[in-house]
Amino acid sequence: MLASAVRDYVVNWAVSPGDRTVIVTSNDDAYRTALALHAAGLVVPAVLDARPDAKGPLPDAVRARGIRVLEGRGIARVKGPGRVTGVVVCAQAGEGAPLEEIPCEAVAMSGGWSPAVHLWSHSGGRLLWDEARAMFRPDPARPPTGADGTAMAVAAGAADGALTLAEVLPGRDVAAPAEGPVRAVWMMPQGAPYRLRSKAWLDPQNDVKVSDVELAAREGYESVEHAKRYTTLGMATDQGKLSNINGLAILSQALDRPIPEVGTTTFRPPYAPIAMGAIAGEARGPVFQPLRRTPIHAWHEKAGAQWEPVGLWRRPYCFQRGTETVAQAVEREVRNTRQALGLLDASTLGKLLVKGPDAGRFLDMLYTGVMSTLPVGKCRYGLMCSENGFLVDDGVVVRLSEDTWLCHTTSGGADRIHAHMEDWLQCEWWDWKVHVANLTEQFAQVAVVGPNARKLLEKLGGIDVSAAALPFMTFAEGTLGGFRARVFRISFSGELSYEVAVPASEGLAFWEALLAAGQEFGVMPYGTEALHIMRAEKGFIMIGDETDGTVIPQDLGLDWAISKKKADYLGRRAQERVHMASPDRWKLVGLESLDGSVIPEGAYAVAEGVNENGQRNVQGRVTSTYFSPTLGRGIAMGLVRRGPERMGEVLEFATTGGRSVRARIVSPVFYDPEGARQDV
Repeated sequence: MLASAVRDYVVNWAVSPGDRTVIVTSNDDAYRTALALHAAGLVVPAVLDARPDAKGPLPDAVRARGIRVLEGRGIARVKGPGRVTGVVVCAQAGEGAPLEEIPCEAVAMSGGWSPAVHLWSHSGGRLLWDEARAMFRPDPARPPTGADGTAMAVAAGAADGALTLAEVLPGRDVAAPAEGPVRAVWMMPQGAPYRLRSKAWLDPQNDVKVSDVELAAREGYESVEHAKRYTTLGMATDQGKLSNINGLAILSQALDRPIPEVGTTTFRPPYAPIAMGAIAGEARGPVFQPLRRTPIHAWHEKAGAQWEPVGLWRRPYCFQRGTETVAQAVEREVRNTRQALGLLDASTLGKLLVKGPDAGRFLDMLYTGVMSTLPVGKCRYGLMCSENGFLVDDGVVVRLSEDTWLCHTTSGGADRIHAHMEDWLQCEWWDWKVHVANLTEQFAQVAVVGPNARKLLEKLGGIDVSAAALPFMTFAEGTLGGFRARVFRISFSGELSYEVAVPASEGLAFWEALLAAGQEFGVMPYGTEALHIMRAEKGFIMIGDETDGTVIPQDLGLDWAISKKKADYLGRRAQERVHMASPDRWKLVGLESLDGSVIPEGAYAVAEGVNENGQRNVQGRVTSTYFSPTLGRGIAMGLVRRGPERMGEVLEFATTGGRSVRARIVSPVFYDPEGARQDV
């Protein structure tokens, strides 16, 4: 540890770093640490001073207390695999030959002090190398431009030694013992061979060694800024305060250049230490992550919503009434939406605006389908893959105008997909004329779902939402009940459904207007669990449930969403690899337990025999599983080896406690396979 840090622990906090502390130094200040430890009743076996002559009031005071002061000495090695158990003493002027071993539990080291020149440097002031004190200090001849001349003159004068401490701090008792000159020690011992240099730590935060900086110089990283990034020297929370002077001195020796010519890195805040509590204080309890709220969040809270974290959002899981259990509330919401009218706060869905002359070309590369041919006013479902071919997001893409598309993403994917788009635009297709804006929080979006959905919107009045004027997978803009609105005719439940986007500032008022107008139609809000159940009843996939980073669209039966016409898209070549195109891949199927029970989520389908590790073979797993109020039984979706070819086959799924559940492979579409209900 730094000798000053050891002293602070003992004096300020009464904490002992070790019963026996060896001090190694090149200046007089470390002797203050020896005196503080001795006064606290702790043992200082020795002070190893790299200087050949350690004289003066502070060294003499240490000797007077019976503490050994070994002049011209250094440390060749610190002993102990998991904690300090001792040091091997060597001659500082030598190559590390051991002279003696001293048992100890801590090593306090001091190479001298450097002034906090950060604010001076931030303001444009220049620095001078002070050879006598082995430090960079402000150059009074080159102060910051535009700074307060008087204040900077005092700082510069004090650093230059032109002003004494008594002059800078009048009326204060600043008497201090005279100190001998510091000796610049950049490596210990001075002639350390490579085996010692490879264990000589310059930056204890980033584990940068003397040998790392020397390697950087050999590799051609002669600029101190380049060497910093090559080695990560000084890039930790101390911003180089522990290590930068030592590191640039080692670099200057390796380059055979004077230290001033090598220069310094750019100083950045914080220039003073901050408490760990200030760093970690916010990352605890309910504020471990920033909480995002939709414009309708306050209404949900008053309605007693059970919350579910979705990304950084909080979404209502369900709305309990009276003495209902959570399961009963979910079942009620599903039945009511299927039979009458449900409202879902869908504001968390990502909304990315993609605009420009090359926007269509750009989206054709991002999505597996063709988006450039989408007519204005129409919607199209799209899949997005990584360059490795795996499905990373899905959503409805809307063409707003000739050069503008609106891409809906999953709730947790908006920021990630926005970054994904910008990465490709800035790094690969930098010359394409495309602009992307994340409008997720600019709009509130409400799904109006169920057989009475059209009746409610027609009652509000405004946009024509009839089947003829607004067919499935189209949208319209205008006013709805006096609210500025964009109405999308899309469905994630299989029911007649509209998703209505209004400005975020009008979201709560619009929600309340829907509830008031929908009373005669049996309106009822529903949460994410009802949403998930209804989509599973229809066999709709969910990113994060049916996908886990190893799944491609073809595994999910989504070949229809992959264009056979366009030459390329992100992930296409990866999907053509032998493993990706193998008929033995696990593919999406529906699963019905023979006894009607709910198969445990994540359960594996076991097969005969064992693998090379002696474990039972598996042939599939459950990805989504629910009790369906609509069907009155458990339903599940899963990925099964060659699944679509095995319809009707019965699989055994292992559960906890050694039990198992038998389930039949069926179509993943459990409800309304003809899709008639979304067009009622």
